[in-house]
Formats: sequence, structure tokens, C-alpha cells
Amino acid sequence: MNPPGSVPPSTYNGTKPALPAKATDRATLAAIARQVMIGRGFEPDFPPAAQHELAAITGPAPATGPLRDLRNLLWASIDNDDSRDLDQLTVAEALPGGQVRILVAVADVDALVPKGSALDGHAARNTTSIYTPAVIFPMLPAGLSTDLTSLNEDQDRMALVADLVFQADGTLAASELYRAQVHNRAKLAYNSVAAWLTGAGPAPRRIAETPGLDENLRLQDRVAQQLTGLRHRHGALSLQTLEAQTRFAGDELASLELDRTNRATQLIEEFMVAANAATALYLAAKHFPSLRRVLRDPERWARIVQLAADLGEKLPAAPDAVALEGLLTRQRAAAPEKFADLSLAVIKLIGRGEYALDLPGGAAPGHFALAVKDYAHSTAPNRRFPDLITQRLLKAAMAGAPLPYAIPELTALAKHCTEQEDAATKVERQVNKSAAALLLSGRIGAQFDAIVTGAADKGTWVRVYQPPTEGRLTAGFKDLKVGDRVRVQLLHTDVQRGFIDFGRV
Repeated sequence: MNPPGSVPPSTYNGTKPALPAKATDRATLAAIARQVMIGRGFEPDFPPAAQHELAAITGPAPATGPLRDLRNLLWASIDNDDSRDLDQLTVAEALPGGQVRILVAVADVDALVPKGSALDGHAARNTTSIYTPAVIFPMLPAGLSTDLTSLNEDQDRMALVADLVFQADGTLAASELYRAQVHNRAKLAYNSVAAWLTGAGPAPRRIAETPGLDENLRLQDRVAQQLTGLRHRHGALSLQTLEAQTRFAGDELASLELDRTNRATQLIEEFMVAANAATALYLAAKHFPSLRRVLRDPERWARIVQLAADLGEKLPAAPDAVALEGLLTRQRAAAPEKFADLSLAVIKLIGRGEYALDLPGGAAPGHFALAVKDYAHSTAPNRRFPDLITQRLLKAAMAGAPLPYAIPELTALAKHCTEQEDAATKVERQVNKSAAALLLSGRIGAQFDAIVTGAADKGTWVRVYQPPTEGRLTAGFKDLKVGDRVRVQLLHTDVQRGFIDFGRV
């Protein structure tokens, strides 16, 4: 699954980019991405043993073991326009008394990528697919992740299903997990589905031609909106980030455009949170350990309290997600143009999530920003290794089989997956900066409106609005503070290192 709103980069096939005398923008960024990948300890190439295993896989996994046949349901995927690694499908069913049943199907990747295989070894080393502007480095080969282990349109596939029943107010009434056969009736995209849901566009073709799918998706949307409201009342944080996605015209970089959340992305996010929570609870009920995704109470809460005071707000002395969400809601309404910068400051202060092993009878700390106590990543096994680990734990628990991992192994994997995720984020961020520098490299001397996003001893940073990107203010930064609006001039770019330098006009 690619970042929402992105244009499809090529998928890396394991060969080193050979640049012509005058490289295209895509080739330049692909070469930088490969260099940064290796520098961060990732393995961009699939080793020969993994390629040999892939060549021996001739079709999707056959239906084996106890399976429910759910192929008759109105399953659909909603993802980015260009996404081909389809990890989940969803469908809804109205029940008596105002209850709604939501089913989330997750691709059974383990069926073709067994533990201990060479493909599994490569996935365990990198732990994640890495998405850069010009090239994707997939955790699993494209022949699997976008084909044989993907829940592709009009294909029968095996899946693990989270079967969730919600009350009319959005609270969870019951949940069940099991294996099933599913069939994707419609491959849909976020932007067109969101436009249709909000009345800004027509129904996508597959919705229009599949009887009952329009009503089913509107039911899913209604439940998702209820879940969103309920979680935010419990303290889920309404944070807004300004992520710019690259757009190419052929192989040349054309623009950077902001990625925006919409009704369709919100729908999928809510159901994935619910399925991941149900997964953690299922493993706990089976007395199995689980790899939890946690975000602990912020250690720098005092600085968040001070940030609130600077805005004329008051927060309690102890971490309180509900109080912080109230502040965010008020600030978004009062100063929407500054909300992204406030969100970024809060994100930095609450810290990053991590993977932690939760043993039977344990008390995992939960996820502070999502307002979820029990939470395990399980819904993206084609592109996240923790999800593949969780899938194997689930299948063992369902079958009454022995634990597929030793406890020390799971402890080590939790630490490794956290470290690799952090490194992958740095790879993507660095290559995105190189893309921004490349886009601006022909505009030295141009002037832009900007806002100060960082002002400290280590440097002053500004974000320009068009194209949306950030750079360092190397001249004229005296007396500036975060939030000040300034006019800047582009002084220098370094594409290889992703540096952009501005001076104050």
C-alpha cells in the first residue's frame, strides 16, 4: 500500500540502477534511494535463495484446513489509486437492533511465505516495504505482494477474518477471528470513493455495476464515522501532518502535492484499528503472547503542558489524552492555518511508537495517540513483518498448535522491528528531501512565502507553501520564532544530501 495520493513509483527488481550520461529525475532519485537504503543497513536486493523460492511458486496458495467460505459477500478493497499490494478487504452487514457487523479480511501471506524460508529471512531483515518517490523496495517480491499474496480484484484468496459486531453507538459488542476464503468484488481508490461518499463525484465504475455495493459502503462509512467520534471522545488525538507526495510526468519530477485525509481513508483506518485491537484481545484470550504496537504515555508531558500554556490553554500535570484532544480540537477551530505546526510539535513531544512483546497475563501500555489499550499490527502482512509474525501466532492459536516462535525470539524481533521501522522512516524522509531539492534546483533566486517551523540553537527552519517543502534559513533568521511568517529566497540546493537553503528577504 503506497502513501495516499502518490503516483506509482517503479518497484525495485533487485538490480543496481545504471544511470545514463544525463540521468532522468526518476533514475537520479532511485540511485540516491538505493545508496541511502544500503547506508541504513537494509538489503535492497532479494538474495538468490529467495529468488529461487519465488520461481518455484506457480500460483496462489490452495484452500487448505478449516475455512469458512465467504466468497459470496460484497468484499471490496479501498486503497491508493496505484496500489497493487492489497492486504485487506471489508464488508458490512446490518443486524437487528441497530447493530452492524463489520468483517475485515487480511491476506494469508504466511501460506506462501513460511517461517524459516529464504523469503521470510529477507523480510525479517528489512521488516518493512520502503516507499521512496521513484522506487519501492518491497518487503516481499512483487510477484507475491502484488499478485499471489494480494487480495486482487476478481480473485479467490485465503484470508484471516476479523468479524466485529458494533452497537448502534459504535461500541464493540462482540468479535471473532477465523480463516476463510474471500473474493474481492471491487478494487476501489480512496480519492474517488471519498468524492462519491461526500457527493463531490460520481460512483466509481465498480460500485455502480455491482448490485448492493453502494449501500454496503455507505453502511461501512456510517459505522466508521461513529467509531471516529467515539475514539476521539476517549482521547484519540486529531493530529494533522503535511506530507508532500511526488508526482512525475514520465520520468521527470513534476510537482509536490500535499497528502490529505478523506472520508475513505478514515473508513479504512477505523476498521484497521478495530481489527488490530480485536487481534490483540484474541491472542490474549488464547493465552498466546502477542507483538503489540504501543505508544507509551509521553515522558515529555511537561513540555506539552508548557506548549499548551503558550497558547493560553491549561493541561493537567499528568498525561491525559482526553484533555490533549480537547486542546487540539479547540486550536484547530481557532487557528486552522497553524494547526499542522502544532500537530508536528505534539507528535515530536509524545514520541514514536514501538513494538513490545506482551506475555499472557501481561499489561501492555497501550497506544496513547489512538486511545486503544490492546493493539497489535496485523492488517498489512505483505509489507510489514510484525503483521506476518502476528499472522503466524493467530494461525497457531486457531489451530491449537504450538507457539511458532520462542519467547526470546519474539523479544528480539520486537526490538529489531522497531529499529528497522525507525531506519525506514529516515530513508523515506531523506529521499523525499532529495526530491524536493531536485524540484527546486532550477529555481535558485526565486522568492516564496514561508512560515517558521523551528527556531533553536541548531538552526532555523521554514516551510514554503508552494511547493510544500521545508528548508533551513541560513541568513536573516535573527529574532524569528516558530509561527512567524516570512518572505524567503532560495539560495542553494544539494540534491544528493537533500539540503535546501533559504535566506530571508
